Amino acid sequence: MSKKKTKLATVKKTIANAIDTTKKNVKNANSIALKSSEEFINESLTVATQWQHVSAKAIKGGFKLASNQQDIVFNALDTFKGQLVQGKKRFTKLFA
Repeated sequence: MSKKKTKLATVKKTIANAIDTTKKNVKNANSIALKSSEEFINESLTVATQWQHVSAKAIKGGFKLASNQQDIVFNALDTFKGQLVQGKKRFTKLFA
């Protein structure tokens, strides 16, 4: 009987050691995953903030460019209108 008890105690001890080792490894893996997730999220927020600044600058520049183009179009239309009025006066002098 004593051999059976010794073998049983050895098996129980081996199983207990395996369970403890597994628990330690799972805790370690969990902490590594948690730390990696935190780093990933923090880095993602940093990059997103940088892109937000870049896009804000691009939008401001786009509005400025659109404003300049609008001014150019209206200036061109005013010039065309002036030339049209002047051409009408000349045309009426020639044929009226």
